[in-house]
Parts: sequence; C-alpha cells; structure tokens
Amino acid sequence: MKSNRRKAREDGLQILYQLDLNNQLTIEMALNHFEALYLQSQTTLDPFTKRLVVGVGEKLQEIDKRLAEISSHWRPDRMAAVDRNILRLGAYEILFCDDIPGTVTVNEMVEIAKEFGSENTPAFVNGVLDKLKEKFSSKTKAE
Repeated sequence: MKSNRRKAREDGLQILYQLDLNNQLTIEMALNHFEALYLQSQTTLDPFTKRLVVGVGEKLQEIDKRLAEISSHWRPDRMAAVDRNILRLGAYEILFCDDIPGTVTVNEMVEIAKEFGSENTPAFVNGVLDKLKEKFSSKTKAE
C-alpha cells in the first residue's frame, strides 16, 4: 500500500507534467484542474502536493540550473518530460525541504520513476539526484 506522501508526490508529478506540456496553465489552474478531475477518494488536494508543486514552480529556474550542472550532457530541456519532472520534484525536496532526508527523497523518486518512467529512468534519476544530494544538500537537512 502506498503511503500518503508517495501518493502526494505522484500527484505532484502529474501536475508538474501537465504544467510542463501546457505553458498556458498557471500553477493555480493546474492544481484546480487536477483537483476537479483526478481526485478520487479525497475531496481536496493534499497540502504536501501543493507544497511541492508551488515550490517547484517558484524555484524552477534554480532547480533546472542545478540539474544541468549535475547531469552532464543532459540539459533539462533535452530530457524526457517524465524524467525531467521527477528530477525537478526530487531536486526541490533535496534543495529546499530541510525536513525531508535526502536519502528518502532519492528512494521515493526512484520508486516513482519505476512506475511512471521508462526502463532507464530509475537508474538515471538515482544517479542525478544522488549527485545533487552530495553536492548541494544543506547542512541543516534532516538525516
């Protein structure tokens, strides 16, 4: 059974993917659209999902810059959309969520990559996020 946080991350990935492919949408529109059309057993979007999506949206340029530094030969705009958005989600947690241990983030994103990505996505996500965690993780980050 999936944890609430895993489900929140998966929902966040789907919203970020939607935003990535439709640049006409605002973050608020995408959140409302997802909430209206895709929530099944709950009536409102999980606050953790909102935190992740809004956070990625606010820090997108910095996140993409860090990902480009880490993933040699793969700028975010050249990555598959699913891979790019899994990495953005994981990078946001690693760089800006000191309450979430980096190892937890990497493991969660690898599991999500297994479900949503291609055959090579889990290894790619693991490698990039692990490097990101080692290079940029905050000293105040949870262990």
